[in-house]
Amino acid sequence: MARSVMSDEVQRRIKQLILDRRLAPGDPLPTESELMGRFDVSRNSVREALKALQAVDIVDIRHGFGTYVGGLSLDSFVEGMVFRAAVLHGRGQASLYELLEVREALEAGLIVGVAGKVPAKDLAVLHEIVETMEREAELDRVTAATDRAFHLALYRSLGNHLLSEVLDAFWAAFHAAFHGVGEESREDRGDPHVTTARHQAILAALESGDGPRAAEAMRHHFAGIRRVLGDAPPPLETDGNLTAR
Repeated sequence: MARSVMSDEVQRRIKQLILDRRLAPGDPLPTESELMGRFDVSRNSVREALKALQAVDIVDIRHGFGTYVGGLSLDSFVEGMVFRAAVLHGRGQASLYELLEVREALEAGLIVGVAGKVPAKDLAVLHEIVETMEREAELDRVTAATDRAFHLALYRSLGNHLLSEVLDAFWAAFHAAFHGVGEESREDRGDPHVTTARHQAILAALESGDGPRAAEAMRHHFAGIRRVLGDAPPPLETDGNLTAR
């Protein structure tokens, strides 16, 4: 069996072992020797498979301690999206716009069902974040960390951890690709007071329980980001009354 095919097969069997034993992140895996005997393969095949699985956070190799089930994060997914966006951007394609469009579709769609149902404690967190934006705007910049915290807090009440990870993955991929292709100076030209006002509008609509208004406020927010990109295609048509500034 070819070396790459063997590695793929060992990876498959290690993943199946994790499933069969119902292991969780942080749980120990069998030693290399045990895996060799269990699968009847060479040490090199086991090591290659473990390294490949480590690259996508399925296993965690702790030298001197052993091998464990990894954190199963979406980091490798984000890294792939960032690199894809950078490569396609370099070829003149609207890859950053595509990432933004996915984020917009997800968030504008989800926020309709969230409006009016956010627990008081989460609304308090969102108000605190907007207040932070207001203070940052006075210093002429809303930080990425504050923006990220706002978008994460919006959907926390849904209790869907995978959804939170996916939304955050697309946020992180867009932000990393945006800066990775030399766009930071253009982002800095955005008006932080306008950015803050757009987040305030989202929060106000969310708190009022008006789903369509919240969705339109979210689209308005993304229209502003799209204007900063400058070279992106025009935004999708909407039925709302808000217009990009």
